[in-house]
Amino acid sequence: MVTKVVMPRLSLTMKEGTVGKWYKKEGESVEKGEPIVEVVSEKATYDLEAPSSGILRKVLVQAGVDVPVNAIIGVITAPEEPFSGAEITAETQVEVEAEGEKRVPASPAAKRLAREHGVDLSTVKGSRPEGRIVEEDIQSLIEQKAETPPKVKQTIHLSGYKKTTAERLSMSFRTAPHSAIIMETDVSKAAELHHKTQVSYTTIIVKAVAEALNEFPLLNSTLEGDRIKMFEDVNVGVAVATENGLIVPVIHNADKKPLEEIEAAIKELTEKARQAKLKREELTGGTFTITNLGMYDVDFFTPIINPPEAAILGIGKITEKPVASNARIEIKPVLMLSLSYDHRILDGAPAAQFLQRVKEKIQNTTEQT
Repeated sequence: MVTKVVMPRLSLTMKEGTVGKWYKKEGESVEKGEPIVEVVSEKATYDLEAPSSGILRKVLVQAGVDVPVNAIIGVITAPEEPFSGAEITAETQVEVEAEGEKRVPASPAAKRLAREHGVDLSTVKGSRPEGRIVEEDIQSLIEQKAETPPKVKQTIHLSGYKKTTAERLSMSFRTAPHSAIIMETDVSKAAELHHKTQVSYTTIIVKAVAEALNEFPLLNSTLEGDRIKMFEDVNVGVAVATENGLIVPVIHNADKKPLEEIEAAIKELTEKARQAKLKREELTGGTFTITNLGMYDVDFFTPIINPPEAAILGIGKITEKPVASNARIEIKPVLMLSLSYDHRILDGAPAAQFLQRVKEKIQNTTEQT
């Protein structure tokens, strides 16, 4: 009985495979269940077992050739069984042609890599016999493309404040091991105060942070060599986006100022920052920084510490969401607070306690704050 050896389907998505090494030569005897040929797919290499005992009468597909799933790659017969290879060869040819009018000879690994990187195999020149494409050919093409730089539309030189900011932030990220904690905060009371007095949310948060820094002095410190220096003054910087980049004017002694004074200071410093009219003392002496990206529809982010400070607080946008309260669900305005801190100065627990205290102060905001 003539038994066909066919290319198996090794996965649901497999359409073709590569014939690897034949373990038997034409005319050699085979036993049912023993490995007869190696088959290579995109995801695996598989030893195909002989479907019946007999002799390997004909090898129709040589090693290294790709064929569709279910294509006939060899024939097993009884030792003295009559056999005409013409019919089998014609059947194999029909199956190969049915797979497509134009097939590009390429290994499964090469096809997978080409697909991952958007490479059109028809544009690749194969390095193997008969132009067969292998993984190394695709990898070489990818590397060549990577070496071709994109066209430059415009060049902006880092100078002045932008250059200083870039250097400081790079130094901060290199030297200070950053860690971050994020908490969701109910701003219902803050919203009431905002609508009643027109005091900004940033002002309310600056006040809450300034007061909390007095309770957690490690957050109001800096690291010099092997010494942590905790500052006596609480000077909160508020990041401002300007045409010249990010600028951080400082509200000195923010913990001692009432809300309306902090509000006035933020408005004045923001306007000066955008007009490039800030004085030296308004840009220096900060001990902690707050940056707000909520107005840009940002939920939360992890800011980089403003050196040489110990931490920075990021503020996200306010969203309304269902919140469980007193055994019922209420729709409340909430925002995310993201604290990045220098892990050399403090650990996660005190950082979390500080942020929790800031959260409590914001949630208990009143007009007398």
